[in-house]
Amino acid sequence: MAKKDTMKALVNRGISEETSALLLTRYNTLTSIGQAPVEELVGVGLTEEEAQSVLSKIGKRPSKSSPAKARKEIEDMAPLQPMEEISNPHVYSEDEVRLREIADSEDVELPMKILVDIAARISGADLDDDTCRRIVQVAARMYTGHLMDRNESAGVMAAQSIGEPGTQMNMRTFHYAGVANINVTQGLPRLIEIVDARRVPSTPSMNIPLVGIAAEDESVARRVASEIEMTTLLDIASIETDITNMRLVITPDLRKMDSRGIKIEEIQDRLNRIKALRGLVEISGFDVVVTSDEPSYKKLQILYDTAKNAKIKGLDGIFRAVLSKNEGEWRIVTEGSNLKEVLKVEGVDSNRIMTNSILEVADVLGIEAARNAIIHEAMGTLGEAGLDVDIRHIMLVADLMTNDGYVKAIGRHGVSGKKSSVLARAAFEITAAHLLHAAMIGEVDSLEGVTENIIVGQPVTLGTGAVNLVYTPKKKGDEE
Repeated sequence: MAKKDTMKALVNRGISEETSALLLTRYNTLTSIGQAPVEELVGVGLTEEEAQSVLSKIGKRPSKSSPAKARKEIEDMAPLQPMEEISNPHVYSEDEVRLREIADSEDVELPMKILVDIAARISGADLDDDTCRRIVQVAARMYTGHLMDRNESAGVMAAQSIGEPGTQMNMRTFHYAGVANINVTQGLPRLIEIVDARRVPSTPSMNIPLVGIAAEDESVARRVASEIEMTTLLDIASIETDITNMRLVITPDLRKMDSRGIKIEEIQDRLNRIKALRGLVEISGFDVVVTSDEPSYKKLQILYDTAKNAKIKGLDGIFRAVLSKNEGEWRIVTEGSNLKEVLKVEGVDSNRIMTNSILEVADVLGIEAARNAIIHEAMGTLGEAGLDVDIRHIMLVADLMTNDGYVKAIGRHGVSGKKSSVLARAAFEITAAHLLHAAMIGEVDSLEGVTENIIVGQPVTLGTGAVNLVYTPKKKGDEE
């Protein structure tokens, strides 16, 4: 694995680029890093806590060479505090209570959401009980008229309604978000990403509306963008290696520093926080100098590799942050995504931030937010292609992907692979493996679904196939 691929793999596992660059000065692969003991990682320049964190993220337990130390650290850990439960129950208005009582008296079953919406529309109209009763009856008739019939093939209809328009989508479509030339995958590749529940999208992006003065003033909005966009040392300065004096000379670009709101003292402070450079950084005139503490070319190379990737400002994972004006308000469009940290930035509208990384939404905001993100992203992708798909089909897919409390893919590792029917699983992928495993454990297929009944050649239990008709002919002489 090339160092570039190893760096990407480390970053995808949540390890910062500074730490990754430090590890790559000695190791070339994830395997070699994962097999290294904690003491060896500390020798590279990491703290003991950072080394433990790196090993846990790569998937290896702390080194067996120091079990007592690892056990002591576990015992010294503070006990986890229980999370505070926050509830915000809905307080029903007089109109909502009135409509609910009318629905109960009429023996009408309506979701409370519909009654709340009706109450909001008739608020202040001063309608009598007879009029409200007629409104509830009409709403109930319309609601039941839109319900799916019993034994209707809802899943097949949803699959057909999404799959057929999907064949008309472009295979390679990229959309430039706003005026920022931010590349965002659209079309069929994006739809596949959504239903496959990819951990990291091919082009992660965020749409960040601003509030207050930042939404109106371009200079303030640009300052917020500079707080979000990750800035490395090479973005704002050039680095020269002075072999004669065994030091690095960092020459800042004043124009770039001013545009990103960075001062030379901040560069010194950020570099001094890195263990490999701590105590070696000082300001000399208009330059920042990193002097090696030992006359070694290898040590100088390690200092150079560490310094050039050092993060000076911004958030991990946000590689570009550009401004876009929409409906008179400034907003930020990013290349890269870090929802958890962006929510903490002052000046952003945390209620309207959007990211196209559905798994990140699930991790930060919960499974209900992930369900809404699936619906929003799928409808947006189909809408960009000019395809009109009923949102209820997308809602059914989103419900199926999230009903277990976590986001599952539509595939053999998710929804299709968890079906109870052996034949249905075998008809999807890896047929022989499914049949062999089912035979080994004595699994029984009750033939209740669509796929397995078609395979064995009998009517499916849907529509007319779900009803058994019994006809008893009358005998001669019976009275009509």
